[in-house]
Amino acid sequence: MARVVVENLYKTFPQGAQARPSATAPASMEHDAGTVAVLRRINLAIQDGEFMVLVGPSGCGKSTLLRLLSGLEAATAGTITIGAQRVNELPPKQRDTAMVFQSYALYPHLTVYDNLAFGLRRMPVKSSANLAAPREVIAETADVADAAADANLELQRALEAQTWWQPVLATATRPLPVGLRFRSPADRLIDHRVRAVAQMLQIDPLLDRYPRQLSGGQKQRVALGRAIARNPQVFLMDEPLSNLDAKLRNETRAQIVNLQKQLGITTIYVTHDQVEAMTMGDRIAVMNQGQIQQVAPPLELYQAPANRFVAEFIGSPTMNFLPVQIKSPLVVTHEAFRLTLPGGWEALLQPYDGRQVTLGIRPEHLSLSLPAPKNLPVRVARVEALGSETYLTVMLKEVPLQVRISPDRPVCLGEELWLAIAPEQVHLFDTETGNSLGRPVPQEE
Repeated sequence: MARVVVENLYKTFPQGAQARPSATAPASMEHDAGTVAVLRRINLAIQDGEFMVLVGPSGCGKSTLLRLLSGLEAATAGTITIGAQRVNELPPKQRDTAMVFQSYALYPHLTVYDNLAFGLRRMPVKSSANLAAPREVIAETADVADAAADANLELQRALEAQTWWQPVLATATRPLPVGLRFRSPADRLIDHRVRAVAQMLQIDPLLDRYPRQLSGGQKQRVALGRAIARNPQVFLMDEPLSNLDAKLRNETRAQIVNLQKQLGITTIYVTHDQVEAMTMGDRIAVMNQGQIQQVAPPLELYQAPANRFVAEFIGSPTMNFLPVQIKSPLVVTHEAFRLTLPGGWEALLQPYDGRQVTLGIRPEHLSLSLPAPKNLPVRVARVEALGSETYLTVMLKEVPLQVRISPDRPVCLGEELWLAIAPEQVHLFDTETGNSLGRPVPQEE
């Protein structure tokens, strides 16, 4: 498999002429009136075998980044490295990546079998020197990655040895019974791999069908199978589940994660759904307006967001935000309440004494309580009873807040409630920059 490294990557779409790729980006690139900057200062290192998720709102540049990695777009500036090779100038077929598209992109005139085999039959043949590499070189580090490389090398050798008449004869004998069909050594290798992938994805009964005869979930598995069959160094997946219904999306999501763990192939997965991102990724890169906001494991993003955008985007329902004023050492005040924070906040709050910051609190960290100066007086504006839990939209003055409570507590529209904030779960953000003030130092008991 391979490590993927992106360094100082820029992508701009000029108005008129095409931009010329360069190794470094001029300082004026981000503010050039003649261009539209889609990606700016992208630096990202994806480890060998890692499942990395790119998440963000529509238009943030995540799909463009995936297209740059695959070679479907040329970078305006910066460096892309896959394995030990810089791939900026390589065409897509030489990057050893496999892409799964949002629209499936199956060939309608080909059967499932031929769709799976399509990329294998057109696998680029390397030079004879490379194909003749000693087998013991491959066996030096025997693992899943080397086994995949070994299988690809064997197929490349068979394709190189294939004469012009063998594909012609194979096509001519295809209508005959299986025992009378001609198959070259390359065809036999392709057939073995296609059937193994089909069995893995449980689509082996569908091999003779055409895409028009498949359901959405079946088409998605064929698209995944076509990528898996190539044994690439890197999987690139561009919102592959967005066309599926909710139940099938959950099933396919689990299947993709299990397959990735089984195959151990470096995977970069693009989605706008933060639930998908949180449940699938080893790490998540949150993007906004062409820049990476934070890269971290799912729970770290949830518990320690780097800025207000990440805090608002990760988590459902979204985090609540209120303007508060700092009174050193540990007090935050609002016109409706006054809250004392744990002692670990003291050093972080000291530079903000007397200043306004933004307090963030998640819906599950607000609870029903009794009247008190530290609690929030609210009025219920909406009730969403989901059975296992109940979500409330309440009004603090004119500010709406989201609250999650137990389904055992009946609540009526217009009811007056008091909410307690869990002080240890508070997040504070700089009002001007949106950056987090940090997380408090845990206090010794």
